[in-house]
Amino acid sequence: MNYSIIRYVVGAVLRIEGVLLLLPVIVDFIHGEGVWYHYLFSAGICLLTGVLMTIRKPKSNIFYLKEGCISTALSWIGLSVFGAVPFLLTGEIPSVINSLFEVVSGFTTTGASILSDLSTFSHASLFWRSFTHWIGGMGVLVFMIAILPMAGGSSINLMRAESPGPDVGKLVPHMRETARILYFIYMGLTGTMIILLLCSGMPVFDSFTMAFGTAGTGGFAVRNSGLMDYTVLQQNIITVFMILFGVNFNAFYFIIFRKFKKAWQMEEVRAYFAIIIGAITIITINTLHMCSGVWDAIQKAAFQVGSIITTTGFSNTDFDQWPELSKYILILLMFCGACAGSTGGGLKVSRIIILVKSIGKEMTLYLHPKSIRKIKFDGSPLPHIAVRSTTVYFLAYILLFLFSLFIVSFDGPNFETNFTGVAATFNNIGPGLNAVGPTQNFNFFSPISKLVMIFDMLAGRLELFPILVLLAPKVWIEDLRHRHHHAHTHSIYSKKKK
Repeated sequence: MNYSIIRYVVGAVLRIEGVLLLLPVIVDFIHGEGVWYHYLFSAGICLLTGVLMTIRKPKSNIFYLKEGCISTALSWIGLSVFGAVPFLLTGEIPSVINSLFEVVSGFTTTGASILSDLSTFSHASLFWRSFTHWIGGMGVLVFMIAILPMAGGSSINLMRAESPGPDVGKLVPHMRETARILYFIYMGLTGTMIILLLCSGMPVFDSFTMAFGTAGTGGFAVRNSGLMDYTVLQQNIITVFMILFGVNFNAFYFIIFRKFKKAWQMEEVRAYFAIIIGAITIITINTLHMCSGVWDAIQKAAFQVGSIITTTGFSNTDFDQWPELSKYILILLMFCGACAGSTGGGLKVSRIIILVKSIGKEMTLYLHPKSIRKIKFDGSPLPHIAVRSTTVYFLAYILLFLFSLFIVSFDGPNFETNFTGVAATFNNIGPGLNAVGPTQNFNFFSPISKLVMIFDMLAGRLELFPILVLLAPKVWIEDLRHRHHHAHTHSIYSKKKK
């Protein structure tokens, strides 16, 4: 294993985070609340650590998927640990576990919070909470690839480990250019949303933080009332952009370069919008008696469907009070998630499509054992390895979910709270139902349950396997054996040479 490149990648990520931690300093200078030096100190520690880790260049920049997974997992853990330092220094979240929970929820774009009163928070800390969504949405490693060249094709292993979805491909021949295109689209959509919110009359601070939360599909609000105080127009703008950020970014690339046919041929995107329209229709009919009219029902249904399927987690109403059918649909959307290649979480629509088609294929083979049928996706036959990896991912997902639910059930108040709490953190959504509903928070859980949920948030954002590879003893044992064998072989060769 190439340990030097792992060290270098993690160090480079910490350097980037150190620079980004200077932004809350500027915010505090504007609002004059006197917490700037806490963020400046945090930035200094982060930068110094990053510089010390990158002062020695790695002998080889080429690494494989194993190094990519470990680099990604350690980078996100490092991001979270250093990102939590300002909350501890300001005293706004004095508990280490609570600070880590809040910042992991931010970076993983989950939006689950342990806070009950945001009015006691400084603007700098509220900004940092929301900005962590934006950093984590597209991924800090993708940003690093866009600005720091990596040798050969190694960078694709970082993108595969960090980017949400079953597969990562190149939009253009060079991965660095692909990363730049993705970030240009990401920044362009974010900037457009900020401008529209400002034009709608939303305050400047709220416009930026809401845009960061929407772009990263995160869900941290900056007001105790969530989004209920904003106008219908402002909520509708957020609804539209939540749904847009849940679309596979490849579709935006095709549209920008006028490849409309390719964009339309993306089966996942068509299914994504079909699910959204279907869910909005059912919930509108089901909640019509609770609203002031048809348009009010459509607006609230569209907002919550867009919020949950994209795993953003914003709320403009207490959907925990909705009828059982509507709540059941929202739970299904929690697991479905957005498109691959978007900033959303969940299983991803593409995996759902592949799993459904796999079931259809097996039913055909059961009835006609001699028949030959290939699964097609976007009009092309899907390789067997893609189907297998989707099935394995789903099984690993179920096992980890059940294990987490088992641990959390020791101190959770009831099954609905425990189940939706784990679902909300594992799928990077934020709010669940009952005691973790849109008007509640996660602070009542024990430290053990919070640590389990921290693991779930990281595992869910990184598509399980980078975290599992990092924690797998087999990976490290095999590497030790390989290094020992290499050293032994080198020793024998040296003796023979003498």
